[in-house]
Amino acid sequence: MGNADAAAAGGKTVLLGVTGCIAAYKSCEIVRALQKAGMRVKVVMTEHATEFVGPTTFRALTHEKVAVGLFDDPEDPIHHVSLAQEADAFLIAPCTANVIAKIANGIADDLLTTTALATTAPLVIAPAMNVNMYDNGATRYNIGKLHIRGARIVEAGDGYLACGDVGKGRLADIEDIVGATLDELGVRRDLDGRRVMVTAGPTVEPIDPVRYISNRSSGKTGYAIARAAALRGADVTLVSGPVSLPAPEGVRVVRVRTAHEMLEAAEEAFRDADIAVFAAAVADMRPRAVSDRKLKKSLDGDELGAIELVENPDILATLAARKDRQVVVGFAAETNDVVPNAEAKLAAKRADFVVANQVGEGMAFGTDDNAVWFVDAEEVEELPRMPKSRLADEILDKAVQFLR
Repeated sequence: MGNADAAAAGGKTVLLGVTGCIAAYKSCEIVRALQKAGMRVKVVMTEHATEFVGPTTFRALTHEKVAVGLFDDPEDPIHHVSLAQEADAFLIAPCTANVIAKIANGIADDLLTTTALATTAPLVIAPAMNVNMYDNGATRYNIGKLHIRGARIVEAGDGYLACGDVGKGRLADIEDIVGATLDELGVRRDLDGRRVMVTAGPTVEPIDPVRYISNRSSGKTGYAIARAAALRGADVTLVSGPVSLPAPEGVRVVRVRTAHEMLEAAEEAFRDADIAVFAAAVADMRPRAVSDRKLKKSLDGDELGAIELVENPDILATLAARKDRQVVVGFAAETNDVVPNAEAKLAAKRADFVVANQVGEGMAFGTDDNAVWFVDAEEVEELPRMPKSRLADEILDKAVQFLR
């Protein structure tokens, strides 16, 4: 997911500050990890940091302008204020002893430190330096001051340092730095270590080389669920019918066309899944035989009218019958009697709960929001109309309650 996609998906903006330290190259990995978590990333560098990693590298990774000097953007004469206001979190990694001292004491003599003073966003600092500098009383005092003022400190780790010394001072692990930043942003990681399978979109059942049977599903809900599960730390496999949506960052996408192809791909992912969400709109029927030539419609005989249809496999029922620990979430798209039909589907298909929604008249298919009911064995819960990105988290919240 690029920065534009992350912003469109509701991702927050992390301003990444990079200072003059040999560990600056690890900031590139931090950028990618934050993007994988659905964050938009902008980078601000000190002049000394550019001696280790060039701004072009970060520009290529983020697809954003990289800020270095206070006056290097003629279109934005008060650059430190606009950067400060744009940030949902300000992460400085690596952060040198010099920059820690400046921020702790309110010194703002370059773009990075001026922005740090101007922002009201959560401040996350990951120090990196020589062991003696890290243990120096002045550094410990400055780190303590920042902590007292509310900054999140991701303490340096022990190990072999670039200078040749061994001890505390090396940049913390990337996952710890990113985890602390996401925590400050309120991003949940309650699916860490879990596997989630999602089916999404329509299936396409060919009639002949130019015609097929399908439906109006856009795949937006299934893609939103896959993206939300990845943001919450899950290992996600998305089995997708033909849609016009970009693959969510950090999600394994298996592209299929027919119901049989979807069943085969879903079977493989279902075996290891903790949560299986069947959001795809699978075509109920398919032609018994697929013509290798375009069928004709004529006065003498209508080949199209003679198509024999057979039932497609019921993917939800087939896989739910095999579940042991998996939480199974079904979907019911109905034009009428929504809740009664969903209750019947819940009983017949062994789902843990069913997400029911009414389709037609501008509802569900192709829209960016939806109103649904959660139907399980104990209760029916009606949810108001909301963006599908928010609905995705509501569905996952419900699924987490059933985890064994």
